[in-house]
Amino acid sequence: MRKIDVFDTTLRDGEQSAGVNLNTVEKLEIAKQLERLGVDIMEAGFPAASKGDLEAVKLIAQTVKNSSVTGLARSNKKDIDAAWEALKYSAEPRLHIFLATSPIHMTYKLKMTPDEVIDAAVSSVKYARQYFPQVQWSAEDACRSDLNFLVKIVSEVIDAGATVINLPDTVGYRSPQEYGKLFKYLRSYVKNIDKVKLSAHCHDDLGMATANTLAAIENGATQVEGTINGIGERAGNASLEEVAVALHIRKDYYEAETHLKLDEIKRTSNLVSKLSGMIVPANKAVVGANAFAHESGIHQDGVLKEKSTYEIITPELIGVKSNSLVLGKHSGRHAFKNKALELGFQLADEELNEVFKLFKDLSDKKKEITEEDLLELLTDKQTEKDEQKKYEFTSLQVQYGTANIPTATLVVTTKDGEKIQEAATGSGSVEAIYNTLERIVEEPVQLLDYKLNSVGSGRDALANVFVKVLYNGVESSGRGTAQDVLEASARAYINAVNRVCKFESRKVKQKVHL
Repeated sequence: MRKIDVFDTTLRDGEQSAGVNLNTVEKLEIAKQLERLGVDIMEAGFPAASKGDLEAVKLIAQTVKNSSVTGLARSNKKDIDAAWEALKYSAEPRLHIFLATSPIHMTYKLKMTPDEVIDAAVSSVKYARQYFPQVQWSAEDACRSDLNFLVKIVSEVIDAGATVINLPDTVGYRSPQEYGKLFKYLRSYVKNIDKVKLSAHCHDDLGMATANTLAAIENGATQVEGTINGIGERAGNASLEEVAVALHIRKDYYEAETHLKLDEIKRTSNLVSKLSGMIVPANKAVVGANAFAHESGIHQDGVLKEKSTYEIITPELIGVKSNSLVLGKHSGRHAFKNKALELGFQLADEELNEVFKLFKDLSDKKKEITEEDLLELLTDKQTEKDEQKKYEFTSLQVQYGTANIPTATLVVTTKDGEKIQEAATGSGSVEAIYNTLERIVEEPVQLLDYKLNSVGSGRDALANVFVKVLYNGVESSGRGTAQDVLEASARAYINAVNRVCKFESRKVKQKVHL
């Protein structure tokens, strides 16, 4: 079996999804879960994009020890220096440099000649190797590049010290056969290709990212790049969970495997979905809610007789567990702490006391506390550390009737301890709540998106609300979780407004595309 390295770019390319804004603590939580999943390399961000991004990459590099942490850089010394500042404390400092190589990019975006592009690529790799033992070089828009030029520039950056060569399908243009041929061509004509690993990075604009990635493996790629749940710019990236499970199920064909802990896939998917606000479609391969559901009578009959008739992936393979009781209202602090550790959360005594109280409050209202419920509580507690709470939810009362005008009364506590009470009406309960909150925050707030999702099942399931708002000219997202949908809605709105306080102090991040 060939070992295929997994390069996860959820925290960099994935965060470029429209509407996704992760704070530092949220990025760290995802990074720790990616480490549990067993990714070989995680791209933590683009350090030169902003001070906030540099600090987030630095924190992840200092925390994660069982995966190689990397950051993205353009082909200039300023970006490379910023990346070194963020990554020099990591267990294995690694840099990812990119430069466009297609005629359309060189002519219209870079405004550089092919020779100038080669010079820039070579000099940046040489400069980076003074600091980084591992340097990956990416030919942006490789799939629309001239093959002879690609052979020349790849040969020269390898001589300059690159250890990994990445050939991205930047706009998701190629078919699997074409993309596979690209790897085969370079392996045939780049004389020093045996000195590096070849990496595949595919986008899903035509729905072929996973297929293209597998085609690259068939043609010599030993590293694959992608994101959890396939999130990313435009239609997204290759879904790493799909690639890993495909290699596992069809190892007879591909004769290659990753070393991912497949039973951590579902938990990783859920965490990324929650923190990014991007809900996984029910029919999504591998991790969708319907991935193991059988509606057809013929299918149900077959599965009951023998699962393998229609089920090639077992729920247990990716870590799907029954929604059984894990802790109850009589569970003590010690049992709760052990369960938190089992789920990957290390809590200080003060944090343990706070989240244990939330658990006890929930257990008085909810008959069964499931692992999903605990993950929700623990994740919320961990990720709120980075939040500057200008406003804190205190209480809510809503009057509603089909013959009456919905009215909401809210009490919010400011960071100075002042309690503000306001009331307003709306055409519905949620609108009444948001009209009330707009009076409290004293600035116009435009609601751009609202999503409601349940945590688990049953009539007493927790409600999880995700909102995207425009406040003070800043676009922000927020999450709220509660047993009541209206309370969750109010908490999500307040969370989004509070985040603006954090984002306002940061420069707008530069986004790059591979």
